[in-house]
Amino acid sequence: MVTKIQKKATPKSEAAPLSSSVKDSAQQIWQAGLGAFTRAQAEGSKAFEALVKEGVSMQRKTQSAAEERIAEATSKMTSMATDITSKATGQWDKLESIFEDRVAKALNKLGVPSAKDVSALIERIDELNLAVQKLSGKAPAKKAAVKAAVKPAVAPAPAKKAAAKAPAKSARKTAVKAKPAAASKQP
Repeated sequence: MVTKIQKKATPKSEAAPLSSSVKDSAQQIWQAGLGAFTRAQAEGSKAFEALVKEGVSMQRKTQSAAEERIAEATSKMTSMATDITSKATGQWDKLESIFEDRVAKALNKLGVPSAKDVSALIERIDELNLAVQKLSGKAPAKKAAVKAAVKPAVAPAPAKKAAAKAPAKSARKTAVKAKPAAASKQP
């Protein structure tokens, strides 16, 4: 405990006990400070560790809350993406069917047979082929051979044009060769 110093108007001989009491008081204050520092240091590390533990538990709580929110947001976004994808797919399917219908109508107007028409013709040709073979007494041909024979006849338009050009060229070559021979026979 600190002792109180009383101020008196004292001569110099009395000043010695006053200075010793000031020294004692300063010494006691210094020791009290060291004691407080030691206690604060010991309790401070405990308080620091307690604060760290609280911080860790708070961090875990906030992380779990954040993960829950992220999971909710992810599930909402996934469901929205699925809905949008299904709507877009439906719209593309509608657009595709409209496009196919319009192309089929345009091809029909141009006189191009549809796939159904070609299939019906192939079936009719198969039936006629079987009827002809029965009448002629030959064994029926295999269906694959009939289809292979029919396919070139149902070739697309560019192949027909090329086929038409080839006989025309050979006919011209024959005509050119025939003209000089006919010219040499005439006197």
